[in-house]
Amino acid sequence: MADLIFSYRPDWAPLWVLNLAVLVAGALGGLILHGLIVRAIRRALRGRDTYWATLVVKLRRPTRLAALILGLAAGAGLAQLGEDGADTLRRILAVGFIILIGWSTLTALDIWSLLYIRGFRLDAEDNLLARKHVTQTRILTRTAAILIVVLTIGFALMTLPGVRQYGISLLASAGAAGIIAGLALQPFLTNLIAGVQIATTQPIRIDDAVIVENEWGWIEEITSTYVVVRLWDWRRMILPLTYFIQQPFQNWTRETASLIGTVMLYVDYAAPIDVLRAKLEEIARASPLWDGQVVNLAVTEASERTIQVRCLVSARNAPTAFDLRCEVREKMIAFLQAEMPHVLPQDRLNLAGGPMAPGNPLGV
Repeated sequence: MADLIFSYRPDWAPLWVLNLAVLVAGALGGLILHGLIVRAIRRALRGRDTYWATLVVKLRRPTRLAALILGLAAGAGLAQLGEDGADTLRRILAVGFIILIGWSTLTALDIWSLLYIRGFRLDAEDNLLARKHVTQTRILTRTAAILIVVLTIGFALMTLPGVRQYGISLLASAGAAGIIAGLALQPFLTNLIAGVQIATTQPIRIDDAVIVENEWGWIEEITSTYVVVRLWDWRRMILPLTYFIQQPFQNWTRETASLIGTVMLYVDYAAPIDVLRAKLEEIARASPLWDGQVVNLAVTEASERTIQVRCLVSARNAPTAFDLRCEVREKMIAFLQAEMPHVLPQDRLNLAGGPMAPGNPLGV
């Protein structure tokens, strides 16, 4: 076949021009065939689940590279390249094949993570299990992707004689260049290992409510090196992964999203505690924010002027608990102002200069 093609070469056309034309024809043939196959698959999936159409899009570029390599390989079989030309083309195709394997592995990893996460819903009311699996999948996927990229670059460099030692150093982490790179990448590698620890032990998960650096917010994103915390006022706090391994912090949704909210009131010693306790229960039962589990009122502190009354109410998650606390605080204060203004904090003054007589708490 090759002899037949080159037998019709015009005298004015150099051999390299015909070789280039054969290689370009092979590459174009592979790309055209790939385009036709992708179009046929898209037409077959039209009107079906959009998820599979997304998978076709993700696979399009790696399969396009595979078609290009196959087309060039077919053209190389027909071209008369000589020993040097064939060796150069083989090295190029080898590098392309290694890149194709790495790319295909990354795509397969991405597809697997999408398929796995697809079965969990973060928008559900009880999303603890979903947050657990989504967090593990995202962190481990990113870690595996970094390792795949490093291995792909290392193997690709090993196929080229001039830079083969760099590929060996990258894979084996040996030599001065490997030591310098290891020292330079120490913070990155530390965070990478911390990411694996977080994925396995899970002190935090996606959408957890946390308090870090005296700020309250939600875990919005966990990357391979840092964590994004969305604060209550929409600011973003960026923290390294090692922070959640080495520093103490509060996780309000570690095992369950339910929380107990606290409201502190300061009233006079004459305040009827039973009446206040009954009013708190009435407010909680009437509120749609209360989850029906915890409602309690107790005197937790006493000073020379007032007593401290602690109101406890539970809610199904942190935002709801905050809103419920505000509602209880407002309604309890309104009740005291309207029904019992005399139990609000007040100063006593003994005008007679002697001890206060029983029955005369104000000393007048």
